[in-house]
Amino acid sequence: MCVPAGQEGLTPRELGMWRLLAGGLDNAGIAGELDISVSTVKNHLTGVFGKPGVRDRAQAVIAASESGLVAVKVGGA
Repeated sequence: MCVPAGQEGLTPRELGMWRLLAGGLDNAGIAGELDISVSTVKNHLTGVFGKPGVRDRAQAVIAASESGLVAVKVGGA
């Protein structure tokens, strides 16, 4: 699997969660999408935040956009 720069240490599950998080889902939404518990989501997000060195969800979304993991839409409808 080709992993964008800065994401080499993330597992495939963590990358998937990062995409869902960057897409605007909260922990419950991610859990529902992946059919796992909210507790499991929190555990995986610890890796998502720690490995690329981000502090919170906002920084994770910015880092995902800058790395090309997701495209963040800005602006109107």
